[in-house]
Amino acid sequence: MTAVQPDPQVLEGRFIRLVPQTKEMLPELFDVLGSEVVFQGGWGGGPAGYTTTREQFVEFGEQYFAWDTGIPFAVQIIGGPDDGRIVGTTTLGDFEPAVEHAHIGWTAYAPSVWGTAVNPEAKLLLLGLAFDSGFGRVKIQADVRNTRSRAAIAGLGATFEGIARRDRQRADGTWRDSAVFSVIVDDWPRVKAGLEERVARHSEPVRLGQV
Repeated sequence: MTAVQPDPQVLEGRFIRLVPQTKEMLPELFDVLGSEVVFQGGWGGGPAGYTTTREQFVEFGEQYFAWDTGIPFAVQIIGGPDDGRIVGTTTLGDFEPAVEHAHIGWTAYAPSVWGTAVNPEAKLLLLGLAFDSGFGRVKIQADVRNTRSRAAIAGLGATFEGIARRDRQRADGTWRDSAVFSVIVDDWPRVKAGLEERVARHSEPVRLGQV
């Protein structure tokens, strides 16, 4: 199957909905991601990229997200008292249809939803879209220093490939090494089953809680 870059579309799960992100959503994203703890893990260029005001975050987001090279998604809660609330962002991008490669990244969630159904269901939806579109390898990576994110990626069933040295520049000017993982199409039945099992452990709608 020849890979085809998918069109922006709404992806509906049981607990979350992935909605094509627009720049108009950036102020609401600040409300859940405008936290030092989110940037400390390396997202947004790391701690030096942390923005303290909504206006600064909007300016940052206009440059940071892969608006032209990927499909950024806002992550919305389905059901419960927080139905429709945005709790994070993730992107399927860096499309290389000729070699069937794509990348899931630019991902961050409100700390209050870490450890819930949000991340496994988001990965279930994005990986499904990638493989349904003919891609054969999806990369997921994290700052080598971010042990929490690295453990979360490994927990999804992705395979650790190695360290990409001096891979990306942080907001403070230093260069980060990236821990690179992937899921290939041959892995997908196993990974899909594992993600579905993780999502099925949850029964109540996601609550945004304190942000």
